[in-house]
Amino acid sequence: MKYTCIMGVDPGISGAVAFYFPDENRVSAYDVPVVDNQINGPALADLVRQYAPEIAIVEAVHSMPKQGVASTFKFGVAYGIALGVIGACHIPMVLVTPTSWKKKLRLSADKEESRAAAIRQFPSNPSFSRKKDHGRAEAALIAVSFVS
Repeated sequence: MKYTCIMGVDPGISGAVAFYFPDENRVSAYDVPVVDNQINGPALADLVRQYAPEIAIVEAVHSMPKQGVASTFKFGVAYGIALGVIGACHIPMVLVTPTSWKKKLRLSADKEESRAAAIRQFPSNPSFSRKKDHGRAEAALIAVSFVS
């Protein structure tokens, strides 16, 4: 199937979403909307409805060794909100591991490498200009990897 808009999701409270338009090689990337230190579900749903992607590609995540219980729970809540919003918007979803999408694009685990790749892929897009924009870059590349 040929997609006109693909949503990429780098999950978590400091994560990001991107909407990739393969025919134009154009992307719109955003930090996830946050209120009271939690993902703002209604604002995320508004973004999803605005771009109306045909599919969402979400990075499949799990708890990390030596991560605290509270931070693991907080991350899981953020991940659940993102999945819930996508599901409530009736967007088909594919979960991809970080290893699989990064392997497709020949990237390592280095987030700065991902940001540099996004800058090369979308040179006129200012969404990736700051070092802290790695989440946006990874969300965009997750979407790109689906059609690569």
